Amino acid sequence: MITYSFLQHYWWFVVSLLGGILAFLLFVQGGQSLLFSLSKTNDEKRLLVNVLGRKWEFTFTTLVTFGGAFFASFPLFYSTSFGGAYWVWMAILFSFILQAVSFEFQSKPGNVFGANTYRGFLVFNGLAAPFLIGVAIATFFTGSDFVVNKVSITEQLAPTISQWQNPLHGLEALFSLRNLSLGVAVLFLARTQAVLYFINRLSHDVLESRLRKTLLFNALPFVVFFLIFVIWTLLSEGFGVDPVTAQVSMVPFKYFINLIEMPIILVALLVGVMAVLYGVIRSLLSPAFKSGIWFSGIGTVITVCCLLLIAGYNNTSFYPSIHLQSSLTIANASSSEFTLNAMSIVSILIPFVLAYIIYAWRAMEKGKTDMDDVNNDHHAY
Repeated sequence: MITYSFLQHYWWFVVSLLGGILAFLLFVQGGQSLLFSLSKTNDEKRLLVNVLGRKWEFTFTTLVTFGGAFFASFPLFYSTSFGGAYWVWMAILFSFILQAVSFEFQSKPGNVFGANTYRGFLVFNGLAAPFLIGVAIATFFTGSDFVVNKVSITEQLAPTISQWQNPLHGLEALFSLRNLSLGVAVLFLARTQAVLYFINRLSHDVLESRLRKTLLFNALPFVVFFLIFVIWTLLSEGFGVDPVTAQVSMVPFKYFINLIEMPIILVALLVGVMAVLYGVIRSLLSPAFKSGIWFSGIGTVITVCCLLLIAGYNNTSFYPSIHLQSSLTIANASSSEFTLNAMSIVSILIPFVLAYIIYAWRAMEKGKTDMDDVNNDHHAY
């Protein structure tokens, strides 16, 4: 029999999986951040932009789907975070708007700002979006400053369940070193994935030579800052939830305990990390190896998914508050049983959607891209 608890755990898994896919697709942003440092000529810039331009909508769509899944399955999180920490989320969304505008208008006739202005916007999105998303996700482990009072929904003047207590409305997360470490890690992960993607897709000897040199300088900071965040998190207190009383308290080594008590997730996390490292290291050691993006990409999806799972499973608050009893869990922040059950039926279509994405991806990737492809493409950016 499918229970309410099973549905809540199922939908946290779906949200975590979408988060992992989004982390992989941020290679588009990583590639944008490298536009000016990788390319020396206008043709090289056009080539990089057009290789990324075939994929940027996947990232944008996944971000919207990730937010939509959160809204439908855990609406109290959506209203608390998006309604309280709105400056961070607005900055992320603004950078994505700039990205969409830049891809569409940089090559349009009558562009009075010049192509490099819009490419600068792409670089901004490439730097800001991964970093801020990483900082926002880090608060799932470090906590935020909000208060939840469901009784206040009956107040006529201010019927708001959640109230953010810090006037910076989310920007205060930037003052936490642990949050910053994950933000920097996600940024360099996106840049590393972008280099691997370019190696896989480009047919350009000069750029490929630069890419091989660039890979190490981005992979190394990623590994360092990722390890800082993970080790810091595993050794710190976590936000545990009493399964009987639903009281939240600080538990020493909570996320480390979660991994030990959920060995499947621990094994999957290790597999994911090893896949990322394999894709990077083999690409560094073997000039003929060009499939690193697939090992690294799949590893990223698994790793990020597992990190989000230990943030919500095993009686843990997935969106903790420094006011402990206001912390959100998959039990107190989810939609009704009827809503989750109805959405679960619809989620049967997810494999078909993924199959279509794979089909569309392959349809646009029939061969490696060179300047002739860009020059002969009437829809080139």
